[in-house]
Order: sequence, then structure tokens, then C-alpha cells
Amino acid sequence: MADEYLTAYKLRHPQSAVFAEYAVNHVCRILGSRMFVDCNEATVTLYQNQRLKEAAAPKSVNEEIGFLLRLMGDPGDLLRIRLRKRKMLKLKAGRSIAKAYTVEEKERMLAEAKKARSPHIFPAIMLALNAGIRDAELKNLTWAQMDLTKGYLTVGKSKTEAGEGRTIPLNTTLAECMTEYAEWYREKFGKPQPQWYLFPFGKPTPSDPTRPVTTLKTAWNNVRKNAKVEGRWHDNRHTLITDLAESGAGDQTIMDIAGHVSKQMLKHYSHIRMQAKRNALEAIVKKPAIAEAADGKEKAADGVPTKSPTVVVAGAKATRRSNAPAQVGTSNAAMNSKGNYSELPTITQGFGGVSPQKSPQSVISEVHRGVKRGRKSKILIGSSGRTRTYNPSVNSRMLCH
Repeated sequence: MADEYLTAYKLRHPQSAVFAEYAVNHVCRILGSRMFVDCNEATVTLYQNQRLKEAAAPKSVNEEIGFLLRLMGDPGDLLRIRLRKRKMLKLKAGRSIAKAYTVEEKERMLAEAKKARSPHIFPAIMLALNAGIRDAELKNLTWAQMDLTKGYLTVGKSKTEAGEGRTIPLNTTLAECMTEYAEWYREKFGKPQPQWYLFPFGKPTPSDPTRPVTTLKTAWNNVRKNAKVEGRWHDNRHTLITDLAESGAGDQTIMDIAGHVSKQMLKHYSHIRMQAKRNALEAIVKKPAIAEAADGKEKAADGVPTKSPTVVVAGAKATRRSNAPAQVGTSNAAMNSKGNYSELPTITQGFGGVSPQKSPQSVISEVHRGVKRGRKSKILIGSSGRTRTYNPSVNSRMLCH
């Protein structure tokens, strides 16, 4: 029954057929002598304990139990319900802590990858760091999906619906790397055919371009060890998404490149580095100081006083306050020619019925447009000898009637 199950599984899920065969083989090795009707909660617990003694990861054990229950069919579905009710279905798996590689770590890894014996590992790491494609997407790339002329690649089958068929532009560094790899490929196998795989099968060197490479694990571990870097292959993808987030790229742009379907998943993959957080917080401290300095320079350029409003602009004489009455017959033009500026002009006409040539309101508007402000003058009204502080609204009515 296990053989029949694996045959059908490989036809429907060819990408995960290798792990399925691995998991089913462990199930058959430990429980192969038992009948399905004899499998119960105790059987599952026995299997879990046995695999943990063999130092298997809890996550792997959970996957193997899932294959066991699917092999059992309907009895397996009932057993799954009972196990879930008793909270015995899955072992608690430690959540792996993802990370984003630093610039120095990336440089060391790429330097070691160039020296590696495997011709695949350097372009593979470059694709992971600059395009963010997943491991399965990477190994199944064909030359039909790589357009070096237009500078982009198209992802084929993907883990998510949003990731399948997405197009990713090649930046200058990645385009240069893939061009050099294409030249090596042409020397090794001849002109690449559209259906040939980008990373051909073969050990210790690639030999069959019609089959994809099965794993890059050995080459990756050697590169990571020699570069003295701790992390997983999938962390290359985390690194790209973090770099994009720190560069200010929009959420939708990152999701289109990474093939994510939700912002929650984007948040899971983004690991904003401490230095980026520090720079963002420092920016709000420096911004007000820079704005204040720029504002001061702008005011100085416009001739606007920045310290005290009583300072007179260079080139204009300050007006002295005088209690003496203005000389009758002196015109405004004469006073302005002497450089004596006051906020309001002196009115020399009395109440003899002769209206002034210009109303006080028009004179005031001229003062606001071009005349510098001085001290408020006292104005002699009529011939009574009394001095009053000029009131524009009152005096204008008196002159007009």
C-alpha cells in the first residue's frame, strides 16, 4: 500500500516527492509489521518517541505522522481527530529564528562561493540575494525563464499562487553574473536550449542539462563554514526583503518581487536592522535643527530681521521722535527726500474745507507697500495748537464732512 501511495503522490506532487519517500520509508521501518486497525494513540506516541531517540527534528516527525495518517485513509482521519482533541497530534517544534545577513557576511559568502568547486553555488547565491527566489524555484529554473536580453526572469511553479509566474528584473550585478554563467554553460553543453535547466544535474560536476540539480546543500554548507557565517539558505531571501524594506521600497513592490500574498507574511520576512532603526530615530532629531537653520538663512537673504523687530534694515535712517509740530507747507515728498520716514505722514491742512490731495487711507497703503516703519508721530490738527495721536478712522471721517 505504501508503494501505491508513493507512486500516486509523485505524479501529483513531483516537487516534494523526495521528502515523501524519505518520510514513508521511516514509517514503514518502524511500523511496517503492524496492521492499520492496530494503530491508535499509543502507536503514534511510540513512533514519536522512537524518532526523537534517533535525534530526528520534531518538525520532521510531525510530517511523518501526517503521511502515516494519510496512508491509513478514513481510520487515519478519525485517529487525527482524537489526537488533536488530546493535543497529541504534533510535537512542539522550536521555531527557527530567521535573520538578515549583514553586508560583511554577504561579501565573505560570495568570496568563498567564487572559489568553490561547484559551478552552481555562486550564481545560485546571487539569485537568492538579488532576486529572492525560493530554493525549489531556483533549482527548477530553465533558460526559457531567463531573458538576459531584456534583463528579467520569470518564476515558474511556486509555493504560492501569487509567486507563480511573477517577473523579477535583474539588477546590474545579477545580470553581469548570469551573463558570465551563460558563457560557462555554453562552453560546457553548447547553446542553451529553452527546456534545459539553468542548474543541471550531475555529481561531482554537472553533466545532464535535461534534469535539474537535486540539492545545493553540501556546497552551501561549505561556503557558509569557510565564510564563518551562521544561517540558513532561506535567510538569503529574508536578507533581500529586508534590504528592500530598508531602501524605502513600497510594500506592494516587495510583495510582487517576493511573491507574498499578505502584508503579514511580508512583516515576518522583514528584519529591519538595528542601524536602520537608529538612523530613522536620529533623523527626527536632526530634522528640526536643520529646518531652523535653513529658515534663518532664508530670512537673512530676504533682509528680514531674525533677532529683534526693532532693528532697521540697512540703508534706512531711524526716525527720531520729536514733540515739535511739523512745519506748515512741508510736503510729503520733501520729507521723504530728506530720508525722514514715519509711519504716518503729517497732515498740514486745517478745517478750511479744502480736502487733502490724498486720503489718509491711500497714504497708509503706500506706507505699507514701500516705506519703512518708524516711530508713531504726533500730528498737529487745525490751528488750535493741540496735538493728538492720529486715528485713521476718526480723522478720515472729519476730513470728508
